[in-house]
Amino acid sequence: MDELARRLSLRDAVVIGLGAMLGAGIFAAPQAAARAAGSWLLAGLVLAAAVAYANATSSALLAAAYPESGGTYVYARERLGAFWGFLAGWAFVVGKTASLAAMALTFGAYVSPPFARPMGIAAVVALTAVNYRGVEKTARLTRLLVGLVLATLAVVVFATFGGGQAEVTRLDAAMPSDIRGVLQSAGLLFFAFAGYARLATLGEEVRDPATTIPRAIPFALGIAVAVYAVVLGGALLAIGPAALARSAAPLAAAVEAGRFASLSPLVRAGAAVAAAGVLLSLLAGVSRTALAMARRRELPGWLDAVHPRYRTPHRAELAAAAAVCAVVAVADLRGAIGFSSFAVLGYYALANASAWTMTAGHRRWRSAAGLLGCVTLGFSLPREAVLGGLALLALGSLTWLLRPRRLPS
Repeated sequence: MDELARRLSLRDAVVIGLGAMLGAGIFAAPQAAARAAGSWLLAGLVLAAAVAYANATSSALLAAAYPESGGTYVYARERLGAFWGFLAGWAFVVGKTASLAAMALTFGAYVSPPFARPMGIAAVVALTAVNYRGVEKTARLTRLLVGLVLATLAVVVFATFGGGQAEVTRLDAAMPSDIRGVLQSAGLLFFAFAGYARLATLGEEVRDPATTIPRAIPFALGIAVAVYAVVLGGALLAIGPAALARSAAPLAAAVEAGRFASLSPLVRAGAAVAAAGVLLSLLAGVSRTALAMARRRELPGWLDAVHPRYRTPHRAELAAAAAVCAVVAVADLRGAIGFSSFAVLGYYALANASAWTMTAGHRRWRSAAGLLGCVTLGFSLPREAVLGGLALLALGSLTWLLRPRRLPS
């Protein structure tokens, strides 16, 4: 079996993780999250971060034990059984295809709203070409994109805190009438965190994965949490939760409310760059999970191919790009985000369950807390997302049962 080349350093790994997290989610998710939680938006952020941390520790433990491509697909297969591994891989590939479509649509909407779909498809094609030529090129471009996104978010913080419009009086200390609002906001904001374990899917391409991955995942997650807290805090103080909930571009609206409104075009451009960064990193993760499943013939065997020159899963990358482009042509952005969130939380629930079988004592309780958090946030999402996600899992289970033949687990 051909193996992928190990070319990613610790710095590359952290950058790829940040590239997956510091993306379009932070520019779009505050709208729906503020609608659900109001002034308690930051409480939702803290809850989402706590669940993400529990998931990150489980993912790091598993990635060190199983340093190969595939992430939770491999972990669940090894620890829970072949069916659960397949279901994890199914949830990741299908759910993340929806997420990729959402990011492509976000990119297109910020670049040219009248041509959002064609622009989104063009972005998918261009970034697939980058991934096709090698993961080290992905790491280099992701490093550039992360720098640009951080600069954009710095503009947001400067404009909201320094623009004269930040007021504590815009916040309402009263709890939402339904605690489910805070839980739902956490589930929606988790969408912005979901890339933190992307490194686990690249385990076959990281140098010294037993050491690198457990260090890179929590490091990248900590940076993202700190950035999100400052950015969302500034937006809340600048225009309040009601205005955030009404705006399709909440961070741009927060900037436009103050005396530095002229900086708004920079924020809008940064949002497009952020969406491109997520597309770049996530396309790599989806294709490598598809490769791992194809190696066991749980996806079509022709996807089991590594390019002889670039050492990348080129057929899986092209297939993933084609699927994303098809979804972009017909997708609704809000539906794609909700569907993806439920699938991703299910994926990480299986990661925690897998880690639980490897641990004891307080470390086992941490995995259990991550599992409970994923289930709670998943079923707190809007009804359409929950029903769509359950339909996804049912379809995956049926696909497993109707497979013409199975390889030994």
